[in-house]
Amino acid sequence: MATVKLGQGNFDEVVSSNGIVLVDFWASWCGPCRMFAPVFEAASEEHPDVVFGKVDTEAEQQLAASFGIMSIPTLMVFRDQVLLYAQPGALPGAVLEELITKVKELDMDEVRRQIEAHSGDKAHAEDEAAVAG
Repeated sequence: MATVKLGQGNFDEVVSSNGIVLVDFWASWCGPCRMFAPVFEAASEEHPDVVFGKVDTEAEQQLAASFGIMSIPTLMVFRDQVLLYAQPGALPGAVLEELITKVKELDMDEVRRQIEAHSGDKAHAEDEAAVAG
C-alpha cells in the first residue's frame, strides 16, 4: 500500500476508520524529511494492513499546529484511535520496523485500562488539590 495524503479534511476519518495509522509530518524543504520518505514508503509496502499517512506541514499548518508539531519529520502512531507514539526525527528502517511490530503486538484492552487508570489518578489528584486549596 502506498502512503495516503492526509489533511484537515480527512485526518479524523482516516484515524477513526483504520486500526493502525502511522502519520509522517513533513515538508518538502526538510532534508531529514526527504531522507525518511523512502524508508516510510518502503514500510508502507511491507505492511498493507497499516495505513501510512503523510501530512505536508506547509500545506496543513493548522493541522500540524493542532498536534503541536515543532520539529519535522515527526512520526505519530495511532492504534484504535489511541495515540501511542509521537516523536520527531527520521527513523532508520529497522527501528521503524521494530516500532510497527511492537504496535501490532500491543494488548489494546490493557492500554485502555492504563489510560483510564492514569486519567482516574489525575482526576483524583485534581479533586484532592481542590479540597486542600
